[in-house]
Amino acid sequence: MLRVAVLVSATCLSYALAWLIRVPAIVPALNTLPAFPFLYLALREGRTLRAVGEMLAWAATLGACATIVSYLDPIAAGRLFINGEAYRREMFFWVLTGVGAESNPTQFVPTHAFHAGVFCLLSFVSASILSMPMGAVLMNYMGHYVGALAAVSRHPLLTGFAAWVPWSLVRIASYVTLGVVLAGPMASRLLGFQYRLRDHRRALAVGFLGLAVDIAVKAALAPAWHRLLRGLVGW
Repeated sequence: MLRVAVLVSATCLSYALAWLIRVPAIVPALNTLPAFPFLYLALREGRTLRAVGEMLAWAATLGACATIVSYLDPIAAGRLFINGEAYRREMFFWVLTGVGAESNPTQFVPTHAFHAGVFCLLSFVSASILSMPMGAVLMNYMGHYVGALAAVSRHPLLTGFAAWVPWSLVRIASYVTLGVVLAGPMASRLLGFQYRLRDHRRALAVGFLGLAVDIAVKAALAPAWHRLLRGLVGW
């Protein structure tokens, strides 16, 4: 628990530093730096499950911090988080009308597949050094939309929880699992420890299955979910 507390605290501090520096390109790097020591230490110890758990805590902290920052100051946060304002506009329109990629599998499936492919490739070739900042970018702009939506809602707390839709939580957990497992081969070469990817086939299968579940649940629930959010917001 102490390790998780340190990781969460350091990640929260990265947002305070990002707010002071106000350079969007630096934000994902600041967010990611606290996570690397925990990831590689757990992998070196052969505790992959621990690494997944700690990186889930890290990802949850990213989402919570981005949401809170954006709730408190949506305009400034939209400038701070890469793609934040563009994603907010897209999602606000979807909440209001139900129209957009979020409810259209022919649009969101290719995007999801592209993001997942790039993320997995970067995880494998860079020991997740490049994929984790990508994950931070995704978490930040999703958190920005959620926080900004809560800021204009009649029921901010309920909106904040509901806007972190169930399929996105499945996707985040899948990304974390894949990022940890695929980081192992290159990390073991760089840091000199034993790691065999084939020993983690079950975790890989769970990660990829989660990506499929994300798509299926989103296709089933998104058309109705926008009405739930619209009602909470009061539009």
